[in-house]
This record gives sequence, structure tokens and C-alpha cells, in this order.
Amino acid sequence: MIRDISLDVFEHSVTAIIGPSGCGKSTFIRCLNRMHEVIPGAECRGGIRLGGRNVLAEDPVELRQAVGMVFQKPNPFPTMSIEQNVAAGLALNGIGDRAFLKTQVEKSLKDAALWDEVKDRLDEPATGLSGGQQQRLCIARALAVEPKVLLLDEPCSALDPIATARIEELILKLKERLTIVIVTHNMQQAARVSEYTAFFLMGELVEFDKTKKIFTLPSDKRTEDYVTGRFG
Repeated sequence: MIRDISLDVFEHSVTAIIGPSGCGKSTFIRCLNRMHEVIPGAECRGGIRLGGRNVLAEDPVELRQAVGMVFQKPNPFPTMSIEQNVAAGLALNGIGDRAFLKTQVEKSLKDAALWDEVKDRLDEPATGLSGGQQQRLCIARALAVEPKVLLLDEPCSALDPIATARIEELILKLKERLTIVIVTHNMQQAARVSEYTAFFLMGELVEFDKTKKIFTLPSDKRTEDYVTGRFG
């Protein structure tokens, strides 16, 4: 459970959410596109605003077009090809124009820095890709519907250092046209990719500030203890 959370996520920037396991990081970002609602009994009180609109009053399907999400473990659709995976969201929205779908698939794969690696195998099963490629495929799938916000829930936790570096490079590129919120346990990753960092502890927001300040001169002793490795 999280409570009394209030913060601003700034446009065209990367905001990192850090904190020990079970502190509410993933729960928080799931609320941002109402993924929390798929959990029986879950509820959200208050308001979450995107461009002046309260997303809790939006149609959740339409909302998730504007606020895409990539999960901790790559989850390509196992019965679909690489191309079908990327086009899945568009097809779900009733878009059947084959030429448009092909164009959008190519664009999204290029945006996810994956096109050159898969352009000759688009009809092959997505499960044949490596773990890092599968995660970039999931990012391409999220990008295909042209969201305004991209939520990343520990996207590199299951990846090797080389694949992690590719994802981080991609994040820095995508923030030029997207707003990104990333949950991470990796302090170095938060420092590398984000402009702002929020520290969560036991379901509460302890501190939110520019990343440089969080890691060099935090205002709360609990934040200092966490980022310096004294606990967590």
C-alpha cells in the first residue's frame, strides 16, 4: 500500500523511482496507467493528472495508449512473430491498414534500436530473440501506439551489462520526445539516466528532487542512508 504520494513528473525528462523492495515503487507506477486495477480489490484515491486531465476518470484502454508500460521481465506474446508483437497494440485498436502497420512497425523498431537486428526475420517467433532484444521489442510494442509517457518497471533487472547499456542509451534518446518514469534498484542506473529521483520507503514518498541533489546532498537522513548503502 502507498499513501500520501504527491509529486510532479516533468515532461521530456526521466524520473527514477528508487527504494528497497516492497516500498511501493511498482505499485505507484502501475497507478499511473491504472494497471493496479487488474489486481482484485485494489483501489486508488485522489487524483493523477496528465495534461490537466484526471486519468482516474479516463477510459483505461485509451489511457494506456497515452501511458505505455514495460515490465521487469520481457513479455513478448509467444504465439506471435516479431512483427505481430510490435503491431499488437495497433491491431487491438482496430487499425487494419497493412501498409500503415508495416510502416509503424519499422519506425517503432528503429526507435527501439532493434530494426537492424531483426529486419530480416520479422516473421520469426519473438521468443527466439535474446533477453535484451526481447525487452527492446517490448519497448517497440509500447512505442507503436505513440504514447506520451513511458513507464519502465525495472526494465534491466534480468539483463546482462551489455543489454543494460543498450536500454539506457535508448532511454536517453527517447526522452527527447517522451516523458519517462523508471523504477530501478540500481543506484548507478538512476544517476546515469534520470534528471529527477523519488525515494520511496514503506509506502511513503520520503524525498523527491533533482537526481544530482538526491545522490550528493539529500535532505532526509533516510535518503542518505539508502543511497550510501547503509540499508536496503
